[in-house]
Amino acid sequence: MAVVNVMVNGRAYTIACDDGEEDHLRDLAGHVDGRVKELLSSVGQVGDSRLLLMAALLITDDMLDAQKKLEAHKEHVGELSGAHDELSERLEHSELIAAEALERAAQRMEDAAARLVHA
Repeated sequence: MAVVNVMVNGRAYTIACDDGEEDHLRDLAGHVDGRVKELLSSVGQVGDSRLLLMAALLITDDMLDAQKKLEAHKEHVGELSGAHDELSERLEHSELIAAEALERAAQRMEDAAARLVHA
């Protein structure tokens, strides 16, 4: 277990985290601090608790929007995958038809060659 000191809105906070997660925690706190600073510029100083709550709500809103977009992309990928599978089946079927046509043509040529030899 590690302990990290982070700054949000000019205040120091001591937070525990797993070993090796210190830099990640500092990055997260930096993100929160950035959102708090954005809020300060638009709503002014409304108290630490309210600013942190508003920042948490904005960050959560961003996260939920990102999840919706991710789900939409997953659905789109699924649709593309289905279309790919259908096209692959069509291609395979077309190749089979072409191979059969080539075999029939080759057989007709062999038959014609045999008739010419016996003529």
